[in-house]
Amino acid sequence: MNGAPPLKIVLEGALLAAGGPLDLARLESLFDATARPSPEALRAALAELAADYRGRGVELVEVAGGWRLQVPQRLAPWVSRLWEEKPGRYSRATLETLALIAYRQPITRGEIEEVRGVAVSSAIVKALLERGWVRVLGHKEVPGRPALYGTTREFLDHFGLRSLAELPALAELRDLDTIGAELYGAPGA
Repeated sequence: MNGAPPLKIVLEGALLAAGGPLDLARLESLFDATARPSPEALRAALAELAADYRGRGVELVEVAGGWRLQVPQRLAPWVSRLWEEKPGRYSRATLETLALIAYRQPITRGEIEEVRGVAVSSAIVKALLERGWVRVLGHKEVPGRPALYGTTREFLDHFGLRSLAELPALAELRDLDTIGAELYGAPGA
């Protein structure tokens, strides 16, 4: 294709249009087989694009689902004012349940209840499933065959993680209320 724009520009346009993460395979599929860049060329163009955005109002980040363009966290106090609706608030019980699933997966509801010392509301599990942050990985081979829960790629993408290895060490975790405030803004904000 004569006069084709530079690879970096094609990738930037695709990432802007996608509205979500794009992995290498999806980025490669943008090109005809005869003009398809190598994975190394794609990675180099993505690195160059990420460098171009450093210190600006947009950043290119790699998450579990691939690469995505997003607003840097430091701009959230201003950009969040564009939406009248506030992001969902999650109760302490929901955050504890999600944390247990993330750190101890695969885990059953009974095992979550054992650690928390209280019953886990079916509404909490349902909300996490509907949000797409948690999924049923299978069933434990014990009487009753309880569901085994684990996190999803959407969970990783939402929290800006490439893999579960990027979760903070348990020793680094602070109070869940503080973490919730950092993730979703202070109450009444």
